[in-house]
Amino acid sequence: MSLSGTSTAEIHAPLETVWALVQDVESAPDWQGGLNALRALERDNDGRTIRAETETDAKIRSVKSIVNFTYAGPQRLTWIQEKGDLKSVQGSWELEDLGGERTRVTYSIEVDLGRKLGMLVRGPVVDVLRHMLAGARAGELKKRIEGE
Repeated sequence: MSLSGTSTAEIHAPLETVWALVQDVESAPDWQGGLNALRALERDNDGRTIRAETETDAKIRSVKSIVNFTYAGPQRLTWIQEKGDLKSVQGSWELEDLGGERTRVTYSIEVDLGRKLGMLVRGPVVDVLRHMLAGARAGELKKRIEGE
């Protein structure tokens, strides 16, 4: 079973401020609902996490993944699952400078739960999981930056 989704928000902060939080992937469990842990396994020459182990609440059970991050800042951060409990995961943050110290952010994710977990995730749980994985992300980032 595949789940995908996007969320977008306009944040009242300059692009550089938003990018600083987006690229700090190790702080993501502090403000992203359902992301229980993220532990750096490898870093690039700038000290940014390029490979990490994550633990996510999938509502039915906790799932672990090893993900690889690619930074194309300050406009784009992407990640892809290298291995883990899910069949596949890939996602991105896209940032757009709107001027006037405003930034538009778009979060996108595609997840293939695989056969075993896909059989467990049914009915209303699908919508809850989709909202947690994608629908809430841009708003969570906005709230973290704007302090609302």
